[in-house]
Amino acid sequence: MDIVVKGRKTEVPERFRKHVAEKLKLEKIQKLDGKVISLDVEVSKEHNPRQADRSDRVEITLRSRGPVIRAEAAAADPYAALDLATGKLEARLRKQHDKRHTRRGTGRLSAAEVADVVPGVAELNANGKTLAEEAAESIPTTRIGSLEVQGEGPLVVREKLHTAAPMSLDQALYEMELVGHDFYLFVDSETKQPSVVYRRHAYDYGVIRLETDPLAGSEAGGAGGALGG
Repeated sequence: MDIVVKGRKTEVPERFRKHVAEKLKLEKIQKLDGKVISLDVEVSKEHNPRQADRSDRVEITLRSRGPVIRAEAAAADPYAALDLATGKLEARLRKQHDKRHTRRGTGRLSAAEVADVVPGVAELNANGKTLAEEAAESIPTTRIGSLEVQGEGPLVVREKLHTAAPMSLDQALYEMELVGHDFYLFVDSETKQPSVVYRRHAYDYGVIRLETDPLAGSEAGGAGGALGG
């Protein structure tokens, strides 16, 4: 696997490319995620003098057979931005690694050891069910739309379903202004993709589009992240 470094509206010096290779240790990354397919680093520069302390932005995108992991940061120079973005990437990789590790478990108990380690797990109630099963059934379950919540789970305040005809990007911007929102969800009439247009800085706008990842499994992660990035 190679690291691809590219610039967006800016030149990337060879010295910085070498620094990226030294900073992003592939061995360390592959230890945390052995299914890495590609690692892209994009450098961009903000020429607004008012943002001199955040003029250089570095975005790192790691694609694997699992969810896409992305980290970005801005600083007064690209080297500082790279340090910050690398720290975020490693933290998110560790979180993903620990989550997989916890699910898999570090060891297994024999049937004879279960009753000693987990008291009461093998005791049966009057209906022939274990106490653990009885406790699980006592947790209230609520269904809100397509989401099933057990106990004190996440609260869905409102669920909306809109039926709308595909529209152009200009029309989506216009309708976003009409409703007074900072973002607007629509289906692009040109690309046929679900898209979100959103307000960025001052009078600038951004657009996010979703497309199916052919490498993703049936339960791939969503396109999370802040809109204003």
